[in-house]
Amino acid sequence: MILLIFIFDLIDSSAGQGLGTVSAPILIMMGYNPALEVIPSLVIVAAMSGLVSGWFHHEFENVNYSLKRPLNDETKTVAFTAGIGAIMIVCSTLLVHYFIQPPEIFLNTYIAILVIAMGFLGLVRVKGSKEYTFRPKFIVTFAAIAGFNKGVGGGGYGPVLVMGNILSGIYEKTAAALTQTTEGFVSSVGAITFFALAYGVGDIDLFLLPSMFTGSFFASILAPYILRVIPNRIWKYLIPGYSFCIGIYFIVRLFIL
Repeated sequence: MILLIFIFDLIDSSAGQGLGTVSAPILIMMGYNPALEVIPSLVIVAAMSGLVSGWFHHEFENVNYSLKRPLNDETKTVAFTAGIGAIMIVCSTLLVHYFIQPPEIFLNTYIAILVIAMGFLGLVRVKGSKEYTFRPKFIVTFAAIAGFNKGVGGGGYGPVLVMGNILSGIYEKTAAALTQTTEGFVSSVGAITFFALAYGVGDIDLFLLPSMFTGSFFASILAPYILRVIPNRIWKYLIPGYSFCIGIYFIVRLFIL
C-alpha cells in the first residue's frame, strides 16, 4: 500500500493530477469498500499531499508564494482558485448527493470525457502558440469546474485545474505547483464536508490511512524536486499527455473492465 500510493502520488505531485482518479479504482478492485474505507482516507491524504508538496514546490522555486503586500500573482491565483474550489465542492456535494442524485456512471463518464478533452487541448496548444499570455478570467471557469468535479465524484480536479492553468497562459511547471497547493486547501474543505455529511451514516474505517499517509508524505517531498530538475519542454507534453491517458483509463474502466 505504501509503495502503491508513493508511486501515484509521486506522479500526482509532479504533474498536478492523478492520485485519486487512478488509485481509487485500483483500491476498490482490491476489495476495499469505496465509501467507508477508500474515499475517507483518500480525501485526507489529498489534503496533506497538496499542502506538503505545495510548500516544497515553493522551496524548490517551482513557484513563489509570499504574504507580503501586494500579493504576487502566484499567491493571488492560489487564494482565488482555492476559494472558488472550496465553494463549489461544498455546493456540488450537497446538490448531487442530496438533491439531484444522478446515476454514478453519468457523473464518471462526464468527468472522463472532460479530462480527455482538457488533455487533448493541452497537446494541441503545444503545437500552437509558444506565448504565455496570462488570462485570469479563464481560471475562474476552470477552478469552478474542477471544484464541482471534486464534489460530485472525488476525481477530475487535478487534470482540469492543471490544464486550465496552462490554457490560461501559466507556465507548465508553475501550473502543476499551483494546482497541488490549491488542491491541498480544497481537499481540506472537502474532507471536512465529507465527514460532516457522513456522520452517522456508517462505520468509517481509516485503517488504510497510515500506509497511504506514509507513501504520500515521502512522494510529496520528492516530487517537487523532480518537477524542478526535469526540463519544461518535457512537461509540456507529459502533463497534457498524462491527463489524456487518465481520461482514457477512466473510460476503459467504466465500459470495458
